[in-house]
Amino acid sequence: MADSNGSVSVDLGTIYLGGKEHRVKTACGVVSVIVYGDREKPALITYPDLALNHMSCFQGLFFCPEAASLLLHNFCIYHISPPGHELGAAPIFPTDSVPSADDLADQILEVLNFFGLGAVMCMGVTAGAYILTLFAMKHRERVLGLILISPLCKAPSWSEWFYNRVVSNLLYFYGMCGVVKEFLLQRYFSKEVRGNIEIPESDIAQACRRLLDERKSVNVMRFLDAIDRRPDISSGLKKLKCRTLIFIGDQSPFYSEAVHMAANLDRGYCALVEVQACGSMVTEEQPHAMLVPMEYFLMGYGLYRPSYFSESPRSPLSPCCISPELLSPESMGLKLKPIKTRVSTC
Repeated sequence: MADSNGSVSVDLGTIYLGGKEHRVKTACGVVSVIVYGDREKPALITYPDLALNHMSCFQGLFFCPEAASLLLHNFCIYHISPPGHELGAAPIFPTDSVPSADDLADQILEVLNFFGLGAVMCMGVTAGAYILTLFAMKHRERVLGLILISPLCKAPSWSEWFYNRVVSNLLYFYGMCGVVKEFLLQRYFSKEVRGNIEIPESDIAQACRRLLDERKSVNVMRFLDAIDRRPDISSGLKKLKCRTLIFIGDQSPFYSEAVHMAANLDRGYCALVEVQACGSMVTEEQPHAMLVPMEYFLMGYGLYRPSYFSESPRSPLSPCCISPELLSPESMGLKLKPIKTRVSTC
């Protein structure tokens, strides 16, 4: 609900229940899009990582009151699921052609055209970040900015290729079995969240494990195959002129990839935020660490958080924890600087 000043009252119980699902027909099949908020506002497109959807990849961020307020106050949210990853998805027919990463990027254009959207803000995690970056490179006029969490930009290394082959074979023969879930949890989370013999598995990891049970193995295999065949897009990153904010957990298996990507983007348009004691999925593991960098990033577009959330005593992220460079107007405004910011978790 909005008051006379245009502020948004965030009801955490309805953030996800109140969205409407749209089934968009594309050249590569039907894609599910969950829409939340006022469609008169600018659009924020999200795209999750492998085997995830908006519930398992962005719930932590949108259940963080301050972040939800910032994003819902300024945007209408369009959660795009990879084919067959939406809630309640049926297995995709084996006879259907397997889309490439290019095909998935082109699907986003078809989604934007379906809703009559122009230029949009994009937020993606790992594989989803790659798809959105590829989309931005192919259709620069349709992207205002990129918020990327543990992004990919290079072709798979030999170790990643081998890992993906093992996961794909396990999915084919055994489905979403316990071993596959362990592989995926290692991809998403830090050691602290996954737990060990002495430390129990966290609620976040347990919830993710339950949500993975809902995924159909054939659907996950198709998305994995597309990502496993992705081309290296590093050489084209310098030509990408939209502002880009990158988050990376220091325990992410894709840490070096994110640093490589930041180094290859135009320094005038990119900022890198490193989050300590965190895995790849910062949106779930440490969503509060994203708040202040996103605020300053969005200020460059004239977008602000409602005043009633001026400071949060709950957030572990305070100005004294952040590099002064990140808090300068130009760092997240018209001129972005390449910054590696270590965020304290204490």
